[in-house]
Amino acid sequence: MSDPAMTTASKTGFRFEVWAPAILLLAALMIYVIIAVSTGQTQYLTASNLISILGRSIALGITAIGQTFAILVASIDLSVASLISATAVLASVIMNGDPAMILPAILAALALGGLVGLLNGLVIAKLEVNPLIATLGMSLIIQGCLSAVVSNFAGSVPVEFQLFAYGEIGGLPASLIFLLVLAIAAWVVLRFTKFGSDIYSVGGNKDAARFAGIQTDRVVVYAHIICSVLAAIAGLYLASRLRSGAPWIGSDGVYDLESIAVVVIGGTVLAGGRGGIWGTMAGMMIFSLIDSIFNVAGVDAFAKQVMRGVIIVAAVAFYAVRSKRMVA
Repeated sequence: MSDPAMTTASKTGFRFEVWAPAILLLAALMIYVIIAVSTGQTQYLTASNLISILGRSIALGITAIGQTFAILVASIDLSVASLISATAVLASVIMNGDPAMILPAILAALALGGLVGLLNGLVIAKLEVNPLIATLGMSLIIQGCLSAVVSNFAGSVPVEFQLFAYGEIGGLPASLIFLLVLAIAAWVVLRFTKFGSDIYSVGGNKDAARFAGIQTDRVVVYAHIICSVLAAIAGLYLASRLRSGAPWIGSDGVYDLESIAVVVIGGTVLAGGRGGIWGTMAGMMIFSLIDSIFNVAGVDAFAKQVMRGVIIVAAVAFYAVRSKRMVA
């Protein structure tokens, strides 16, 4: 016997799993407004404050876009946090306050990201090592090498490069515009290119994709390269924001686990093959609003961590139950 909800969805064309991130985002926004009004803190309801809320999640958003590519191919990347720290330090040391070294520093950071992604992809695709183990091992290698070289802030970022984090274009933060452009580019790749189609095919059923003539190993490797390069860009952004590099900025930001949480809250399935960029962007905004809700409500920092964990688990469970109903 068919599920009445599924029958209704097929008749109306409404696909709940597609709109769930938007519904959750709307719910988070409504809760934020209600708490701000009920506590008399309406100054937090201005457009500039909402833009500021999003601005605090730029690095997470950039990292999460890359993580989306890895998860869509049924993989995952736990090395992004250590890579963010490494690229921030590398770029800051190369720049060392000299504007002429901005381009070499950017290229070096992107090259490091590409190399890490290539190694992650090859170990996972060719050696068939579990992605959690492979990328966790890479994270430990990066963090160990980084800790052996630096223990505090290293290098400095010239004023010109700080425009990445603090510049404005048309009254909007340049970094926020960059994130939007990056999200559009990622969406175009996933939606309109053969590579994007291959990603969904490999994530949905790797064996079937291989029988269909898709070079599955290459797709997995490229997905990890994209993930790591975007983590390197997040490192460059944080170096611009902090005006220097530090070996702890990635781990302190918990960008590995939080980027995964954002992707999952945005509706991308950990098993791969289903999800997308706009869901990830919605997940990022939900995460930002959750933090702001706790701040406005005056929730204790430790309680905040517990509640965030509960919300993440609840969201994943919600999607899992929904997916089982769909399959049934």
